Amino acid sequence: MSKTAGIIIIGNEVLSGKTQDINSTFLCRELRLLGVDVQRVTVIPDDLELIGRTAARFSAKWDLVFTTGGVGPTHDDVTIEGIAHGFGVEAVIHPRLEQRLSERYGDDLNPARLRMAMVPEGAELLGGGALFAPVVRMKNVYIFAGVPRILQDRFNAIKEQFRESPYHLRNIYIKDGEGAIAGTLNDLLERFPEILLGSYPVLDNPEYKVKVTVESKSGEYLDRAVTSLLENLPESAILRVEEG
Repeated sequence: MSKTAGIIIIGNEVLSGKTQDINSTFLCRELRLLGVDVQRVTVIPDDLELIGRTAARFSAKWDLVFTTGGVGPTHDDVTIEGIAHGFGVEAVIHPRLEQRLSERYGDDLNPARLRMAMVPEGAELLGGGALFAPVVRMKNVYIFAGVPRILQDRFNAIKEQFRESPYHLRNIYIKDGEGAIAGTLNDLLERFPEILLGSYPVLDNPEYKVKVTVESKSGEYLDRAVTSLLENLPESAILRVEEG
């Protein structure tokens, strides 16, 4: 079985439309390539109690949890305190982070900046050799900043630890509409219940009307499923088949 993951996007600015969330798209794509099955993405406000409840609930339900946003020196950066509260511990100053901040800011290290050295008590720092500010891990919750470039750099520094056996993917481009192929897709799932099957209508491409995706962690199982699907679709309906 694949490791499962949940993603928590934290920030009033996302919910108000002031900031577009691209972090969940990045994490979903990268985790999929690593063989991890993302099962939930949620967006919540900068609310300490809600952050804590959500992080604890996700931690109990999925193997890996990723949070983005709410990490910084300002009043609305309450993710660390929230996650600490959710796990029943205090938010404390980590000496290694405090040292790094002191080296960077010197006499300008004020109380607001020092908040960036806070972690939930018992948390671990990851990727410290490659990054100025390491990733904070509390149990199975990985805490990231919300700035996309920072998140991406930090994720790329530690992502290999999440690698699983990969998903195998076929993309099949169909000239007929979904209504014409729905029965064939339903029959395929009955014969191959362990595949992941997707059907996505396309409105702006004159060559095809539906993109069908078939995925499995077993290459042999996937090959058999795709062969069966192609045999049961009209040859005239198939534009092309591509490996993902």
